[in-house]
Amino acid sequence: MKYNGPKVKLSRKVGFAIAPKARKVMDRKPGTPGQHGNSRRRPKVSDYAKQLLEKQRLRLQYNLHERQMTNTIEKASRIQGNKVDILVQLLERRLDALVFRAGLARSIYAARQYVRHGHILVNGNKVDMPAYSVDPNDVIEVKEKSRKLEAIQEAIRSSSPPPYLDVSKADFSAKFLYLPPRDEVPVVCEVPLVIEYYSR
Repeated sequence: MKYNGPKVKLSRKVGFAIAPKARKVMDRKPGTPGQHGNSRRRPKVSDYAKQLLEKQRLRLQYNLHERQMTNTIEKASRIQGNKVDILVQLLERRLDALVFRAGLARSIYAARQYVRHGHILVNGNKVDMPAYSVDPNDVIEVKEKSRKLEAIQEAIRSSSPPPYLDVSKADFSAKFLYLPPRDEVPVVCEVPLVIEYYSR
């Protein structure tokens, strides 16, 4: 199952905001959750625990369940090249991820919902599969009728897209320019530890 529980507490645990509300709370309460927060002594963390935490971080940022993550890792292992870049590129090509990165949605959860509800077009065609793999030079846009939604308008006004997306705020659209290297993708994760976790 994808995570549908309280996002603020989980955000404080993993160390980054997974939703806009969580970002506001973490500005006020930057410590870990619990009555004593960062004042508690933490036990020494094992290598396995570090790998597990990074795997959970990556899954949360793309809102994937375990089977989807495993399948993506297996697909990346069959492609020649830098495994860190390949894994991130496969995840970043997901339609819901690019809708979020382009600033057409305020969170990955909202992006998934917009895709599912038919608000998003790819090259002029409706695509309602969040896992749809977008190719370089494809154009993602919000359907004409959906551009009036206040949530979408608010999201695109405050968007700051990465360099591999050419966003037109006036047209509520974004062109996927190229497959990005790891250092251009704004994910909070030590990706090599995730690959180590699945290599056990």
